[in-house]
Amino acid sequence: MTTTDPLTSTDLRDAFGRVRTEVGKAVVGQDGAVSGLIVALLTGGHVLLEGVPGVAKTLLVRSLSAALDLRTTRVQFTPDLMPGDVTGSVVYDAKAGDFEFRRGPVFTNILLADEINRTPPKTQSALLEAMEERQVTIDGETHPLPHPFMVAATQNPVEYEGTYTLPEAQLDRFLLKLVLDLPARESEIEIMQRHAAGFTPRDLGAAGVTAVVTADQITEARALVGEVRASTELLGYLVDLARATRQSPSVKLGVSPRGTTALLAAAKAWAWLQGAEAITPDHVQSMLLPVWRHRIALRPEAELEGVSADTILRAIVSQVQVPL
Repeated sequence: MTTTDPLTSTDLRDAFGRVRTEVGKAVVGQDGAVSGLIVALLTGGHVLLEGVPGVAKTLLVRSLSAALDLRTTRVQFTPDLMPGDVTGSVVYDAKAGDFEFRRGPVFTNILLADEINRTPPKTQSALLEAMEERQVTIDGETHPLPHPFMVAATQNPVEYEGTYTLPEAQLDRFLLKLVLDLPARESEIEIMQRHAAGFTPRDLGAAGVTAVVTADQITEARALVGEVRASTELLGYLVDLARATRQSPSVKLGVSPRGTTALLAAAKAWAWLQGAEAITPDHVQSMLLPVWRHRIALRPEAELEGVSADTILRAIVSQVQVPL
């Protein structure tokens, strides 16, 4: 009997590089968002994708799913969606004469929560336990979710009619908030060329997107990410950045300790993808905006002046002393 040797760290990094290549067969001009999704996958985190309609938010998640040997479920969030429609519910089986639990779409590896801000807070909160504990509790009975598990939620930042703001507690459960901008002219021309050649977003198989990473490989990669070192000076830098958000005159609510540990986890994943054995300030700064932009609340006067969370965070990065 033969055994398969475990993949090395380099092999696994190459595998995740191929994920980027596969996603690129369907999505153009969103390299930063692809990197963010891979970082979230490597840390066991969740992702909130924000962008105007038509910038490939849903296609991006579907393409990532096609590049991974994982089960994916899509839920279109609507005002009449009930918590049980997501988590599942207990129903009476007339044939068996007993009640049984029927699993909802949350029992998957990647849950695409499309337009999550279109459903009321009661249904939004049904995801809290799943996102934090990787389990669902129905009628006092706990049901574990598959491994790995990631929520990739989308929301539209410009259309507010019929939407519900995500509560701070739920926003804090998202490791990253990725903003998908309109593509550059060159990227948009490439998109047009692909569609002119017959590409259709509904058929990723025809675009050649294939699965190149398995669940076991994700588990192995996560273990290697955990081995990336962080010096005491680097940890102090993270804390100083977080404390600076709490002291900013434009910020009503700064980054919590959970946000600091989230930035540490994301920086370790980014460092591993770059082939580094230890985190540097560059890794921290690269991940700071997507990890923290949704974790600070601005004062009303700052919002009236048009100040954004990204602007404040960039200013803080420029002001906090970097460890040598």
